[in-house]
Amino acid sequence: MRAKIIFRALLCCLVLATLLGCEAFVKKFTRKPKKEKPAEEMVVQPEEYPSLFKNKAEAYSQYFLYWKSWQDELINALSSGMSQKKQLSCIEQAIKNLTQLRGLLDGEKAALLEPYIRESQGLRDNISEDTYSRNANGNRFTAEKLKRSILRDFSYSKVKSHLDED
Repeated sequence: MRAKIIFRALLCCLVLATLLGCEAFVKKFTRKPKKEKPAEEMVVQPEEYPSLFKNKAEAYSQYFLYWKSWQDELINALSSGMSQKKQLSCIEQAIKNLTQLRGLLDGEKAALLEPYIRESQGLRDNISEDTYSRNANGNRFTAEKLKRSILRDFSYSKVKSHLDED
């Protein structure tokens, strides 16, 4: 019985030594060094994209329409109690489009638009602080007042003579 155990142990050692000594076995289970890829040469060639708008009048009309739709979306979000994230997204887009409008106007009319942009930024701050929509009606009232004022003072028919031409 003891002889069988010793014989099996020697047989296992012999098989193990044979396998470990085998070059193919060792080669199969060793990691190969990673080959470094040659660095790709970067080609930087500026590409000019055509303007989205033919002239400043068309650009003003489009940005004004974008602002109006985002302002409507904001008022709807405040009325129906949508998430704060949605409300902030709407006011951010409205401010972005008002800023685009300001860039298209000459100095005098652009200066008149600046208080509305600041008021919109204040509204954004109020919305971001109002986590639980406790002041949603007040914010909605402010958004509606802003919309009426901007529509009254900055519609295309009122500013077409103030568009800053190149």
